[in-house]
Amino acid sequence: MNSSKREPAVSGIFYPKNPTELNENLESLFRDSNFGPGNLPPSSNNERIYGMVSPHAGYMYSGAVAAQGYYKLSSSKFESAIILGPNHYGLGSEVAIMNTGSWKTPIGEIEIDSEVAEEIHRNCDIVNIDEQAHSRDHCIEVQLPFLQYIRKEFKIVPIILINQGKNTCKKLGNGIYESIKERNLMPIASSDLTHYESNSQAYEKDNLLISAILSLDIEKFYSILISFNVTACGYGAIATVMEISKKMGATKGKLLRYATSGDVAGDNKSVVGYSSILFV
Repeated sequence: MNSSKREPAVSGIFYPKNPTELNENLESLFRDSNFGPGNLPPSSNNERIYGMVSPHAGYMYSGAVAAQGYYKLSSSKFESAIILGPNHYGLGSEVAIMNTGSWKTPIGEIEIDSEVAEEIHRNCDIVNIDEQAHSRDHCIEVQLPFLQYIRKEFKIVPIILINQGKNTCKKLGNGIYESIKERNLMPIASSDLTHYESNSQAYEKDNLLISAILSLDIEKFYSILISFNVTACGYGAIATVMEISKKMGATKGKLLRYATSGDVAGDNKSVVGYSSILFV
C-alpha cells in the first residue's frame, strides 16, 4: 500500500504554521461571539447532522464563520469526514479522490479512510484516484485543523472537483451515498460564496443561493447559480453534499452564520461571502 503523505500547502499563509499558535488561533475563532459561536467545543447539539457547508478562506477572514459549523459538529460521533471542494488550480482529473496515505497539518497527521475511498471509487465511475489533483489546493486542507480541534480520532476521504456540473454532482452524491449509507460518516462541502463583488451585491446573491441550499433543492440551486451568476467556487461540492444529505434523511438546511470578508475586515467594495450551513 502506498503511504503517501500530503504535506501542507498553505500553512503559514491561510493559518498559522506553528502548532501552538494554530491551536490558540482556533480557540479564539471558537470564542469569537461576533462571527463565531462564542463557545469552545464540545457543543450540546442533539440534532442529527447529515452534512455541512463550510468556507475555506484564510482564517482571519472566514475562520470564525467556519467555527460555527464545527462547534455544532463537535457533538456528532462520525468515524470519517468526506470533504469535497473545488479544484482551484485545475490540476489532474475532473473528479479526484485520494485513497491511501495521510494528510499532514501542523497539529498532526490524519489518515485517509482507504476502505471508504475505494468503495466510492468502485461505486462511481466518474471518480478517479488522483493524488496530484490534491497537491496544491487549500479547500480541503483548511478544514482539517478545525476537525482536529473538535475530534481526536477520525479519518478523511478527500475529493476535489474540476467538473461541478449538476449531473456530475448528482451522480457523485449518489455514489457516495451508496458507499456510506451503512456507515457513520460526515460529508462536508468546502466552498466560499460570491467572489469580488460589492458587499450589498454579495448579500443579495448569496441570500438567494442560500435559500435554495436550505430547501435542499438542487434544481433551484443550479438555476439561481446560473441566472444570477453567483460566483460560489465550490458549488458542485455543495450540490453533492445536498444530494447525499437528502438521501441520508435530511429534510432541510440550517444557516448558522453568513458574513462577508467586508463584514470581517472592513473593505466593502470587493468582498467574498462565507456561510456555515448544516443539513439536519
